[in-house]
Amino acid sequence: MAALCRKHDVSRECGHKWWRRFKAEGRPGLHTRKRVTAGAKAIVGRWLAPLLLAKRRCRSFGPKKLRWRLRQDYPGCRLPGIRTLARWLNQAGQVRRRAPRRVAGPAIRLPGRLVGRCCNDVWTIDLKGRFRSGDGRWVYTLTVRDQASGLLLKVQGLCRATEQLIGPALWRVFRRYGLPRAIRMDNGQPFGAIGPRGWSRLNIIWLKLGIRLEHGRPGCPEDNAAHEQMHRMLKEQATRPASITLRAQQRRFDRWRRLYNQHRPHERLGMRVPAACYRPSPRRLPTRFAPWIYPAGWRRFVTDAKGRWRWRGRTRHLGQALVGEQLAARTLAADRLAIYLGPHLLGHLHAHDPGTFRIVRRNTPSRSGRG
Repeated sequence: MAALCRKHDVSRECGHKWWRRFKAEGRPGLHTRKRVTAGAKAIVGRWLAPLLLAKRRCRSFGPKKLRWRLRQDYPGCRLPGIRTLARWLNQAGQVRRRAPRRVAGPAIRLPGRLVGRCCNDVWTIDLKGRFRSGDGRWVYTLTVRDQASGLLLKVQGLCRATEQLIGPALWRVFRRYGLPRAIRMDNGQPFGAIGPRGWSRLNIIWLKLGIRLEHGRPGCPEDNAAHEQMHRMLKEQATRPASITLRAQQRRFDRWRRLYNQHRPHERLGMRVPAACYRPSPRRLPTRFAPWIYPAGWRRFVTDAKGRWRWRGRTRHLGQALVGEQLAARTLAADRLAIYLGPHLLGHLHAHDPGTFRIVRRNTPSRSGRG
């Protein structure tokens, strides 16, 4: 034994220890064993059970948010690190395996988009995909979110996705939180329409309130990625399974919104909850709309009940969203007019066109990013 230990440059005590392991366990006894100190075992015994309990209460939380949750429950205690908590969750089978993500393509920078650095700079708005309640009726979910703070301002279940229902719901949001500088949305009804600039009747009302409109690219939900990620959580935690009635589903939406705003920290906010970061907007709803002001010499007119205007002996259809709005026409040539809604150019009218209105469309970049 002494000769073998000198040959392999180990002590005789170490050699005898390996020999005892080999006689007791065979070749597996010679494998390197994990070195777990008594202090490490004490840490596992102290924090593993609270970690699993917090995970059962907040199933959507990862190790970072679970560490924040433990900090709230055990203030002043020294907690294990995030990687340690992640390893314990993995060993306990509490980590859901996800399919590997596709490699992201080159980032496309959209021109003219307002960056929401402060509260109420940008609100994002969307309709989550419809689903049926327990009584078989369709439910459409309107969601409004502040981009800077992440506060979920509204989650409203609707029986129909129409302007007549969405307009009053948003008006109540404006009364409670004030007006944003910009609203970002997709192109579907009722947030978009076929017509000048793709504006709907709701868009015209927001313009009159002084709100900037931002539409994403058609077929590109990643332009509003944070809002879509919130929709994924809403679908998993508040609609599966759906409630029996729309009223019961709305109570469930309200409970989930309070959880999202007051009990779920955001990493982008330094692990603070959105309710602690949001402040209402100082821009309040006006008592009445101020009329559009046009330069002298421009021809002012109002469309009929179908959004039409008669010029040069022909009826021109300008758009259903412009019904009853005060428009103005600026003469460009003897046979050509430019139509404006306030400072916004809507399109051109040509005398030789048989009732056609050459509209201005939104200048959104293509998927390739070349405009």
